[in-house]
Amino acid sequence: MSNVPTNLKYAASHEWVLDNGDGTATVGISDHAQELLGDVVFVELPELGREISKGEEFSLVESVKAASDIYSPISGEVVEVNDALTDTPETVNESPYEGGWIARVRLSDAAELADLLSAVEYQATVAEDA
Repeated sequence: MSNVPTNLKYAASHEWVLDNGDGTATVGISDHAQELLGDVVFVELPELGREISKGEEFSLVESVKAASDIYSPISGEVVEVNDALTDTPETVNESPYEGGWIARVRLSDAAELADLLSAVEYQATVAEDA
């Protein structure tokens, strides 16, 4: 079973969200998603200042097997991107929850966090897909 930290929230589309407690949230893809993709070779980062809506495509992750659109699980403004992924995209595979984060977003609607899945709910979703 994939690593599913309990301090994060998840989207059914395999993105994770960490509420930073300061009106921002960090977003990345789950361990399960990076396993499905295989070796990541490129990450297209969203533009700083971009306003994104929940469910909107905001990033792209390419692997040796496929390219996958990444959908924002929350709405808000992109306030930081993980520039390190430009040179070391494989960090998404090696450390999806720490070094492999994609962006930080200033939340426009913190209530959206409540709509996301808990770790237990996400694990159940992944198990159903298996």
